[in-house]
Amino acid sequence: MDSESFPTSLIKWSSDEPCIMGIDEAGRGPSPMVYGCMYCPLSYKNSIASLEFADSNTLKVEKREELFEDIKLENCIRWEVDVIDPRELSSKMLKKTKMNLNEISHNSAMGLIRRVLDLGVILTKVYLDTVENADKYRVKISESFPGIKIVV
Repeated sequence: MDSESFPTSLIKWSSDEPCIMGIDEAGRGPSPMVYGCMYCPLSYKNSIASLEFADSNTLKVEKREELFEDIKLENCIRWEVDVIDPRELSSKMLKKTKMNLNEISHNSAMGLIRRVLDLGVILTKVYLDTVENADKYRVKISESFPGIKIVV
């Protein structure tokens, strides 16, 4: 089974090395909202920098696809995704105790961190894209995961 069809969440992390993680989202509105994270050992940080990642909005489709192929070849890089269906988004936003998109986003990011920690990964630093007020977001995530440095 190739890495595209085999969810990384089914593979138990086997390193006791501290790791870093990045989280970002795609799609907010009538389409699914997809939150994804990528994580790897901290010692791998320079190798990731050499892949020349940038904001995906600034990259051509071909370059994004090339980078994805590079990531799949790296056995120290793992990822997880959280796909939130538009019906679920609407349901949360329309129920009696309403939840806005920012809160849904925060919960998704925290869920990804929890999922990766539950795999046995030792996260020391997490990079998050800004959702709402960056300082409030950092504090909220930091309070839930006090042993992890959060960078928003």
